Amino acid sequence: MHETPSLDGFDLRLLAALQEDARLTNQQLGERIGLSASQCSRRRSALEAAGLIRGYRAELEAEALGLHVLAFVQVTLTAHSGDNSRRFRELLARVEEIQEAYAMTGDTDYLLKAIVPDLKGLSLLVNETLLAHDSVARVRSSIVLDKLKDTGRLPLRCLR
Repeated sequence: MHETPSLDGFDLRLLAALQEDARLTNQQLGERIGLSASQCSRRRSALEAAGLIRGYRAELEAEALGLHVLAFVQVTLTAHSGDNSRRFRELLARVEEIQEAYAMTGDTDYLLKAIVPDLKGLSLLVNETLLAHDSVARVRSSIVLDKLKDTGRLPLRCLR
């Protein structure tokens, strides 16, 4: 486990502001958190160097782009070996429809979050990509009916 760097109130407010809007300039950040633009720039650079800020990206609207089906897919591998796991992870890296993947405890080896245009796309993902791979023994999918909460924001309030 990584040691968490010491964060003060300004660092936490800076991180919270960037989680809300990563496009903020250092001047805008300074106005929000009560520091100069140069102080914000130094703090942001330090937080990036410490690995607390992994990067910046635009959040795209899936529905507007024609990606209408969000599904969670449970995958069980054929064998629990390093080679089998490696081959499955290599497959995951190549499949753009899989947004997130987690190694799990319990009956399921992996839990995947996938987004596809339609049910046909989900069928292709499950049958022709996942089940067709020799490392995969079983796949179970659940289609999301309604998204109740969608945030990638971390709970910074609990760090104070």
